[in-house]
Amino acid sequence: MSATEFLPSLSQFDVERAIQLIQQAYSPTTAVVSPDEMKRLQHDLFEIQKRPEAWGLVIPLLNHDDQNVQFFGAHTAQVKIARDWDAFPQEHAGSLRDMLLQLTAHSMAIGRNKVILRKLFVAVTSLALKLAPGQPPRWPDWIVSSVTTFSNQGASTDRIHDFLTIVAEEVSNADLLGPSKAQMQQIMTDATSMVVQTITTIIAQPLGTPSAHQYNSALKCLQAWMTYLKGNHLTSIIPLLIGLLDPSIPDETIFVAASDALQELLSKSALSDGSGTRTLTEPLLVWFDVVGNRITQNALSTEDISAISHSLCKLLVALGDHSTPYLSTHIASSMPVSTGPSTPPTTKGHIVQSFLRLLLVYTGLPGYYGVDEEESEMTLGFWYLFQEALWSTDFYIEDGGDDRSPPPPDLDASGESKQVLVAKAVYTELVKVLRRKVAFPPPGSGWSRDQVDKFQVYRRDVGDTLINAYYVLRGDMVSYFVNDIAERLSARTETDGWQDIEATLHCLMSIQESMDMEKAPQMRRLFSPEILGRLPAVGRLKVRRTALGVIGVYSSWFATDDATDIDSTAGGNLLLAALSYVVSALPDPSLCLSAATSLRNLCEANRKALAVHISAFGELHAGLNTIPDSEKSKVLQSIASVIQAMPAEQEIAAIEVCFLSTLSAFTNSSLLQAIINPIIEKLYESLRTANSQPDDARTATIFHLETLAGVAKGLTRTVEGMTLLEDETDPLYQAEAEKIKEAREDPRAIALRNNIFSIVKAIAELWSQDASISQALSDLIKAITSLPSDITLITLPAAPLLELVCLASQRHLTAAWLSLTAILIAQLNPPVFSLNLKSGPTLEAEMTVQRLLPVLLQCGLSFLSGEGSMENNPDIVQEFFGCMDRIGQDFTNSFYALHQELQDALMQCAIKSLSLQERYSLISACTFMSNLINRSSLTDELIVHKINLLTRHGRSIMRAILQGFAGVAPRSAVLNLIDLLSTLLHRATGSDGDLNGGAPQWMKETLMSDDFIQSKAGPDAKAKFLKAVSGSRSLKKTRDAAQQFTLVARGLEGTNFGYSSITM
Repeated sequence: MSATEFLPSLSQFDVERAIQLIQQAYSPTTAVVSPDEMKRLQHDLFEIQKRPEAWGLVIPLLNHDDQNVQFFGAHTAQVKIARDWDAFPQEHAGSLRDMLLQLTAHSMAIGRNKVILRKLFVAVTSLALKLAPGQPPRWPDWIVSSVTTFSNQGASTDRIHDFLTIVAEEVSNADLLGPSKAQMQQIMTDATSMVVQTITTIIAQPLGTPSAHQYNSALKCLQAWMTYLKGNHLTSIIPLLIGLLDPSIPDETIFVAASDALQELLSKSALSDGSGTRTLTEPLLVWFDVVGNRITQNALSTEDISAISHSLCKLLVALGDHSTPYLSTHIASSMPVSTGPSTPPTTKGHIVQSFLRLLLVYTGLPGYYGVDEEESEMTLGFWYLFQEALWSTDFYIEDGGDDRSPPPPDLDASGESKQVLVAKAVYTELVKVLRRKVAFPPPGSGWSRDQVDKFQVYRRDVGDTLINAYYVLRGDMVSYFVNDIAERLSARTETDGWQDIEATLHCLMSIQESMDMEKAPQMRRLFSPEILGRLPAVGRLKVRRTALGVIGVYSSWFATDDATDIDSTAGGNLLLAALSYVVSALPDPSLCLSAATSLRNLCEANRKALAVHISAFGELHAGLNTIPDSEKSKVLQSIASVIQAMPAEQEIAAIEVCFLSTLSAFTNSSLLQAIINPIIEKLYESLRTANSQPDDARTATIFHLETLAGVAKGLTRTVEGMTLLEDETDPLYQAEAEKIKEAREDPRAIALRNNIFSIVKAIAELWSQDASISQALSDLIKAITSLPSDITLITLPAAPLLELVCLASQRHLTAAWLSLTAILIAQLNPPVFSLNLKSGPTLEAEMTVQRLLPVLLQCGLSFLSGEGSMENNPDIVQEFFGCMDRIGQDFTNSFYALHQELQDALMQCAIKSLSLQERYSLISACTFMSNLINRSSLTDELIVHKINLLTRHGRSIMRAILQGFAGVAPRSAVLNLIDLLSTLLHRATGSDGDLNGGAPQWMKETLMSDDFIQSKAGPDAKAKFLKAVSGSRSLKKTRDAAQQFTLVARGLEGTNFGYSSITM
């Protein structure tokens, strides 16, 4: 070995102490070490290892007889190179390289443990990453020279392959950027010929000559180097790999390793873009047609999915992902394909169809996924890619697409191309297979909870795949499912289970989102007495739950012309039959969630059609006590949805209180339904028992608030949470708005709203400090307030509620109250959807905000000024500045109506927030200040206020921004600080005489001041930053300069980590 005098010396006592610690901690012959003792031993070892002299541990530890000690010696070499390289004398780098190579070569030659060798390989690679990049490079040929050294000293080929594997893995994961990365990439590329030669030396030999271990090492090495190999390298290796796919080889690990290498080649090599059809795709397809089919048939006949069969499935999926365009283009091709001398000639269409049949076999393996097999789920993703590829071919035109291409030559009697017919046949078979695979086993199968959950996830994934099948088959697929249910219902006996019918219903439910409800005539039959009328109404929870889901997702179909044009009576009957089926399931605790959700969907989508049957909903409300409490709010929301479709003057009676015991009084003219007032009465009852039964009262209050919120949501005209935007100048809209206005002025409606507000106020006063009740109140207020375009009979004005929320915040400030405050403030300045109407808040709204803003600021600033409050309550900080931002955008003048002390306190709090480590708090403060400055630059009146504000706080804002760049703020928030800096540079220019030079001058003074935060950025970097942004009005130039300064200041310049961390 080379001389080691260059290494720092370590006393023999320290070496022996380290050996003793290692053996105490890890030797299997010692007594079991307690966790605390193990922690102490590891700490002592770490303390020895981090000493500068610890380089001297490497050789004595590696030469020890104990493998645990040897491992720690190799580990020390790796750690010292990775962590302490900067402290190592660089003039001895070459000596260290030679010593490490000799140690590694010796360890390989004498057959040290593989784990120890891996550590040494990582150490050699880590050292190469330090020495090879740079000008001039200190180890340019390190891969070839290392392999040469190892080989000359007797290292076996499998150990050399293990070393090369580590090299590829470590270099791929190395944190290199720019020239260093390109230099290392070139070194890897230069070594590829040598690597390929060492691999082919093994895999080109006749089977049985090298050992299985040698094959596996070579193939694993090939996988690791796949991204570096050129196309000509791959072309020569592919036939060798396919040749190793021989199921007759006694050791199946060789087959699996060759398959893994081909999978890597298909997904990560230079051919992974789908190229190599003649050298890769077609030879593999031919192999699947001949050998793959034999393996699959053997697996099916023996009912045993071996490691070879499992690997075959993975290879099928990999080839499918790689060659999807080829498969879709040649699905029915009659062009011949080269098969070799030992295989009969065939066509491209044949091998593609054979491949698809194999995929279908694995997709539909016998048994249940997650219990009997694990392979079927692997194939699901392919069917999505294949469907997308079919759409991109010339012969397949999506329904409704504009076909401008000439007709394909291969047409059948129906006028469809053979390619389309084959594609439809494949997907038809796929649908049949998947319908079978999603069926649950009969009751009593003994599945564990984990197996059930895994199967449920699989069913959802199958649902996504069925959507892709629908895009190919369209109505034929829906007809198949509906016919399947009808046939099974007709053929079933009393002893038959419902698993297959439930599976088909699940499939129908899964494809709903892709269907056009206006083009689904099959739904008539599905919801007719022939099918829906024969589904079980009692027991059979699984099939009933799925049937309820089907009704819920297809609820909008009942409102289509297809449903109503059959015959007005028949169409109504279909809707009422579905409604009856849903309502009958509501009392069942196991089905109530699904039933209530479907009821809500039905009523939401069919309000007008159901409004004529309002008396039936009176019966539903009368039986509310039979429905589990958890779903009552959904039921009341459903009833309210139907009430909303009634004439406005009739809604009052429908939602007002009544305690009638009979149903005879439920008429359109005098609907005295018990909807809202009973809820309010129960809330008052909870208030009365709050002292004597606090827990029960609290639980009841939350429940009834949720119920009232559900009613409010039902009364709004919304679609999936989005308010319907209407032209406010439209006569029809104005007429409808006038009717609602008149109805709201009815004394009963006024009293109802007053009752709602009173109970909300009372609850807020009593329970404002309870987080759960505050959240329930917040949800209610969101539901019961609205924009003018969607006002209802019980909509409450925003201003009184805003005052209530501000008072609740005074008692106990929470993020929920602040979030709600921002929503209510936005409602005081609603958007206008007409160019003929003036936008902007009313004078009354301006006065309300000016009156309440000081209250909100005082409680917010008082809370956030506490020691550690901002750091410990990031949600409150975020919502506080989000609320301030809302006010700043809608009521900018209100900020400047504040006393200067409050203004200053708010800005100081915002500036302090720029140093927080919680990203979203900082971003919220940035956004607030940036928007406030921009909004204050829009009018001459506001500009005066802006100048006064920035005169007092501009320098402090600039200082906080720049110190944030230099390391105070988290890297993930740098882009937001850059936006705030750009705002200052644009809105606080030196031309504003009152600003004393403005933002450019503040920036210069801050950066060059003696008390600027310590960072890696020196005077030159600061001057360069100033020069780049001064006078520039380009946001891109400012951003680039600020990002570069941030990297320099944080010591991250030239690192991939640093660059990526500030550009997320």
